Amino acid sequence: MIAVHCLGRVDYEPTWRSMQRFTGQRANDTADQIWLVEHNPVFTLGLAGRPEHLLHDIGVPLVKTDRGGQITYHGPGQLVAYLLLDLRRRPYKIRELVSRMEQALIDFLAEHDVMAERRCGAPGVYVGEAKIGALGLRVKNGCSYHGLSLNVDMDLTPFQAINPCGYAGLAVCQMRQFVADCTVATVADRLVDQLQRKLQ
Repeated sequence: MIAVHCLGRVDYEPTWRSMQRFTGQRANDTADQIWLVEHNPVFTLGLAGRPEHLLHDIGVPLVKTDRGGQITYHGPGQLVAYLLLDLRRRPYKIRELVSRMEQALIDFLAEHDVMAERRCGAPGVYVGEAKIGALGLRVKNGCSYHGLSLNVDMDLTPFQAINPCGYAGLAVCQMRQFVADCTVATVADRLVDQLQRKLQ
């Protein structure tokens, strides 16, 4: 089993720097970890991200980070799972890791009778035309960090200030639209169970 650490509600940038340090200091026998967090409001822009995908300044800080992908929003009520994995010890590489992460989200949502799916060429998980889960990773020396986010019960308004994941007009949704009384605290364990199964 992968060790799971629940960090609570934390700022994005210090958490990102901690992931970098952890990954840079790993030894061959360092145990893999999953970090579960909620973030204070922040836009994050991936390595190849284009600043013009931030459409309006609404007072939310923008952090240029080292994951893949374009721009997204993190905020309270969104569950973020960071996957600090040594892929050299696993029978799959980055492309299959992304597929396994997406499948964990899809199977988790199916447990709640929410039918989600992939989209070809657009990493993440969608319910109908709306994105409910986003993915972004970095692999350094065979080890991954960053991970996935799931919109659970949050203020979606900040997404209107960006082209989510670089797609103009992309709709976003959250679990609360389909599942009554869901919170980050009540869904975290089940999502972790799915991740543990899919990542083995």
